[in-house]
Amino acid sequence: MFEKKHEPLAPRKKYYRRILRNVLFVLIFLCISLFIGTAGYHWLGGLHWVDSFLNASMILAGMGPVDTLTNDNAKLFASFYAIFSGVAFLSMVAVLIAPVFHRFMHRFHLQEDDNK
Repeated sequence: MFEKKHEPLAPRKKYYRRILRNVLFVLIFLCISLFIGTAGYHWLGGLHWVDSFLNASMILAGMGPVDTLTNDNAKLFASFYAIFSGVAFLSMVAVLIAPVFHRFMHRFHLQEDDNK
């Protein structure tokens, strides 16, 4: 997927395609995560769709819940969704910066090899 240490730097077009692919992957993962959260808050928490979407968005972004949940099933769902959201958020950030970090490190290693 990425070029090896001894290979030349990938052309800009290929680099931009990698970034676009990762952005699309993150957007799809984000939509799926929001759907899971929205559905859970709606069906388990008894919230309206817009309120469910708001709560799912706030949890996924790390801001915290908006509405108070009244039943135990909804509270359990919210707890597990919050744990999932924390891991998902960090994973999405990692996927977004991976091509940029790789290119930076690859360029650094190529410059290091040129100086020897």
